[in-house]
Amino acid sequence: MANIKLSNVVKKYPSATVIHGVDLTINEGEFVVFVGPSGCGKSTLLRLIAGLEEITDGVLEIDNAVVNHVDPAERGIAMVFQSYALYPHMSVEQNMGFALRMNNVPKKEVQERVQQAAEILQLDHLMSRKPKALSGGQRQRVAIGRAIVRNPKVFLFDEPLSNLDAELRVDMRLQIAKLHEDLKSTMIYVTHDQVEAMTLADKIVVLRDGKIEQVGTPLELYRSPANEFVAGFIGSPKMNMLPANVVSKNQNTVVIELPNASEITVNADTTGLEVGSEVMFGIRPEHIYVDQKLENQVLFKTDAVERLGNSTYLFGEFGGHTDCRVHLPWDKEVRRGETLSLTFNSSDCHLFHKGICISNT
Repeated sequence: MANIKLSNVVKKYPSATVIHGVDLTINEGEFVVFVGPSGCGKSTLLRLIAGLEEITDGVLEIDNAVVNHVDPAERGIAMVFQSYALYPHMSVEQNMGFALRMNNVPKKEVQERVQQAAEILQLDHLMSRKPKALSGGQRQRVAIGRAIVRNPKVFLFDEPLSNLDAELRVDMRLQIAKLHEDLKSTMIYVTHDQVEAMTLADKIVVLRDGKIEQVGTPLELYRSPANEFVAGFIGSPKMNMLPANVVSKNQNTVVIELPNASEITVNADTTGLEVGSEVMFGIRPEHIYVDQKLENQVLFKTDAVERLGNSTYLFGEFGGHTDCRVHLPWDKEVRRGETLSLTFNSSDCHLFHKGICISNT
């Protein structure tokens, strides 16, 4: 295990700066996920840690040692890529032990390390197979096994599940989580899939345009997003966001008016907020209820219904906004065009002023 510290790390190319002064500390044994939209810099940041890209400015420390100019092979890091990159003419056993053999590790030790990794990944019955005889999930496990045998201080994963179908992605997520629990190693995982981030991470780093928007546990980001971007990115389905105006306020609550004149009470820090101020109101689809007596009530016109058996998704209009979603955790008979009474608690509401979250959730 190793800790990692980035201090004001910058990456510039001749045409653009892609990482802007990133400060981040990753503790020993943490599973940290870099998440964000395509082009946000998450893979570049991972490659800087791995030494596959040169840092333009700032300091990178691994295990309390500055490694800015240390060769990738000397950083104690193993990386698993999106592409399996297996040798097609080699067996599973040969692929997993290849790097060790190239480093002149004794044959017996190679066998022991490969066997241990195979048992962890449940590959011991596939050792003689070639990659073409393996499923996508099995190939990815071989690629992970190739990293395990090196006994690295840090594992780096660069979107390792993006080539797998939905069912295999779920299975591999569980296996990677179990792997972290078994090895207790420091792991950094890059993905654009916020579901992977929420289910795997001890700590999530949300990136946008080469800058960190927020760092926290999955539930911290879900319950208390720092700004509109994080609120909209974390959570599936995404948070409903509606423009509003401040009608009245006191020290701990604010009454806002939606475009259709509906009024909603939100728990918020109202310091610096004036009556008439433009704000953005947010409520997660799963925090909306039907026909219950709660603090806030709005009418919802249903445009589409998705019934999944164990839950129901409603799409439609409330508060003068036409792209709203409701997630009910049960099977409910709702017809297209039906108008429902929706309610939600003030404590579940989010309020953003000038992009920054001011609600007390």
